[in-house]
Amino acid sequence: MRGLNKIRAYCFFLVIALASVFSVHSVAWADSSKVVVGSKAFAEGYLLGEIVAQKLERDGFDVERKLGLGKTIITYEALLAGEIDVYVEYTGTLYQAILKGQYQPQIDDEVADINQALKETPLKVLPSLGFNNTYALVMNKQLMEEKTIKSISDLKQYPDLVLSLSHEFINRTDGWQGLKSEYDLPFSVSGIEHSLAYQAIQSGKIDLTDAYSTDGDINRFGLQLLEDDLFYFPSYRALPFIRKTMPVDAQTSLAELAGLIDEAKMQELNALALEDDHSYAEVATDFLNASFGTLSEAETSYPWKRLMGYVYEHLWLTFTALISATFVGVLVAILAYRSSKLSRVLIYSTGLMQTIPSLALLALLIPIFGIGWVPAVIALFIYSLLPIVRSTINALVTIDSTLVEVAQGLGLTKRQQLRTIYLPMALPGMLTGIKTAAIISIGTATLASFIGAGGLGDPIITGLSLNDHEMVLMGAIPAAILAILMELLFEYFETRWIPAHMRSNVT
Repeated sequence: MRGLNKIRAYCFFLVIALASVFSVHSVAWADSSKVVVGSKAFAEGYLLGEIVAQKLERDGFDVERKLGLGKTIITYEALLAGEIDVYVEYTGTLYQAILKGQYQPQIDDEVADINQALKETPLKVLPSLGFNNTYALVMNKQLMEEKTIKSISDLKQYPDLVLSLSHEFINRTDGWQGLKSEYDLPFSVSGIEHSLAYQAIQSGKIDLTDAYSTDGDINRFGLQLLEDDLFYFPSYRALPFIRKTMPVDAQTSLAELAGLIDEAKMQELNALALEDDHSYAEVATDFLNASFGTLSEAETSYPWKRLMGYVYEHLWLTFTALISATFVGVLVAILAYRSSKLSRVLIYSTGLMQTIPSLALLALLIPIFGIGWVPAVIALFIYSLLPIVRSTINALVTIDSTLVEVAQGLGLTKRQQLRTIYLPMALPGMLTGIKTAAIISIGTATLASFIGAGGLGDPIITGLSLNDHEMVLMGAIPAAILAILMELLFEYFETRWIPAHMRSNVT
């Protein structure tokens, strides 16, 4: 009976904790006073997002950052759904990937042309920041000199070159396929994460990759842009992409950035942000102070000051998903364990969901739930079900048959058997499944940053974009510590709730 009371108390705790989590986040969701700034997940995207955020803060706005959301589809869907209020987009991307060729870009009046194409949507663009960050192909300077390569057309003479391009560039209509056709290039290509491509060139693993013409890494890695001698790449002028509902004063604040950054300045800012002794926040602050006058000193420890915020977000994600999965997983396991056929179907179904790649699952959830906390929790919930369901069913069906026969001989009903025999005896196995799900969730939750849910994935993704090992460790080490603490916490629960003679079965 004592074991049953513990189980009841545990279930009560789960329900109360889950209700508390949702009530806290309901209050957070209801706060619409903030201007939410997003960005794409590459170095320049982070920096421009920080410049936009700090410009709004200088002018008195309360800003929430959701930087590093991922590729175009995620940031655009986030803006369209109202999950963010602004991010910096590029005219070529707007034309090709978002508006699907609905307007012909005219540099003299491109903002008006884009806004005309967007008139039926809740979105608009503000005047360009000034620079054109078009696509380009880059190679090692020394290799270009050795082979006398200057332009993209020259590549046809060297079909043995190894090309590896970013996945987005390979799949864009204005990317590799069009470029290959325009220049009649003889190459087959492989995909690579953009943040790793320059290192691959430097180490000699590949010869050529795509780049953004204002990348700060171009000079840092000794690379050189190939001349686009057939003028294939369209204009990619950077401009704030906003929701029309953004406060007029906020729009005015961002419009003051128009024309302040040319190509040389953007490459300089990008290069500064990649240096070990500069953060995005510092570079953004220095730029704004130089442009609008000194307001405050840069926060040199900005990323580390955010560490506790990252940990808090990570814990909310993990515990909300874990509590939900425990409540649902244990319940359905109890309902199904008496039927071997139903149990197999349940374990197979949860196992099938576990095989869905995490990034693919997040992408599938975005059209339904948008970005942010909700789809991240749902994804973690799905991944937590298998270990909980499987461990609970296995624990229930492997209880000593002698105990079951004794219970039946005493005339106990199935419900009484469940309360007095099955659940207390199955508790060690159930805890094992919940512990496994908790550790899986802590690790998987780092991917939630790709859809703006925050957590310890933020510094990891930022560090990968910047090749900043310190920032990667700032997210990875706390995540590892949380996993260890979770293991210790469950050991404590097992010591308190499970009799010593049953703990030897807990793994």
